[in-house]
Amino acid sequence: MKSAPKVLLIGTQDTKSAEVQFIRSNLESHGAAVFLMDPSIRQTMGGDVAVGPDQIAAAVGKTMPDIRALNHEGKCQAIMIDGAIKCAQELHAREGLSGIIAVGGSMGTTLGTAVMRSFPFGLPKVMISTMASGFTRPFVGFKDVVMVNSVADISGLNSITRSVFANGAAALVGMARAYSPQEATGKPLVAVSTLGTSDKCAVRVRKSLEDKGFEVVIFHTLGTGGAALDDIVRDRDVSVVVDMSLVEINDFLHGGLCSAGPDRCKSALEKGVPTIFAPGNIDFLVAGPIADAEARFPGKRYHIHNAALTAVRSEAEELRHVAEHMADLIKNANGPVTFFVPLLGFSSHDSAEGHLHDPSLPPVFADYLKAVMPARGEVIELPHHINDPEFADALVAQAVTFHGKK
Repeated sequence: MKSAPKVLLIGTQDTKSAEVQFIRSNLESHGAAVFLMDPSIRQTMGGDVAVGPDQIAAAVGKTMPDIRALNHEGKCQAIMIDGAIKCAQELHAREGLSGIIAVGGSMGTTLGTAVMRSFPFGLPKVMISTMASGFTRPFVGFKDVVMVNSVADISGLNSITRSVFANGAAALVGMARAYSPQEATGKPLVAVSTLGTSDKCAVRVRKSLEDKGFEVVIFHTLGTGGAALDDIVRDRDVSVVVDMSLVEINDFLHGGLCSAGPDRCKSALEKGVPTIFAPGNIDFLVAGPIADAEARFPGKRYHIHNAALTAVRSEAEELRHVAEHMADLIKNANGPVTFFVPLLGFSSHDSAEGHLHDPSLPPVFADYLKAVMPARGEVIELPHHINDPEFADALVAQAVTFHGKK
């Protein structure tokens, strides 16, 4: 018989004691062994707590009186987050956790999800939060955190919150019972970026590399996907990166919705992982509904992807800016870099069947990229569209070559 799953419950008992204890009782009723972490700042409540405020403070060389004396909720919480992460990781190393659940408002969600994001992919993570129906990206980041909307405020128990808390606890225990750490396949790992508009290329690259004995992980570059790729590269032994969708770079530089920030693409270059770039999907910026797109990017060419998203055509100026930015990143690379440019188009939008096709622009990007590329970066122009099988095959051949030289 499988032993009881060990789960970490995070909640501030100084403000949410009833809610925390209700969730705990539900976890235990489903057979979980519960370790309660209480990161309360206002007062120490005691009780059956595995990790209390004093332990969290001590983990980072502080005392609770020190922290309370700051009289600044943001500064206090930053210290408690650091201590909570350290304590949670120590508990996991000692006990072998199979899941984490937390409950809270904006402050509790910030701390709870910070702890969750410090744990590996695959370990079940459930955050019951008042923030779950709004802007969740700061909390989820690019980890596999499940956010459950509390619906009502987390202020007492009632027919609504009891149901939400009970369901969240049951979900966590179900996942925890099934959890087992994923073992490495032993195959060389390739990280690939894409969007639906370059999916034909990505699928062919994936299938071809898998046939050659590689493990391939595809990342969807809508802001968090590229950041997740970079994080995987940073934390794991990745053999080759095929970064063939750079829309997040274009959006970062020019105000699109899918920016992944200034550090996008840096992890592989800094780590020295062999990297293959292609300018997939930089032919457009990602904007919101058409009215918003027209207001923010007036005088452009537009394609209504759906009611929520509009593709805004990149022109020569934006493409040159992307080329310059990529060359600036590549000059600091610690490993081999090859940049393939498909001269017949960068996405399905930028094709003869697409809505934003402009055959004059890929050569503009290629010429400028060659002019600014540092010596360590090789530029290869190919007379194909990014979704042509010949282009995908060229990426695969380069990936195999790079892996063979490692």
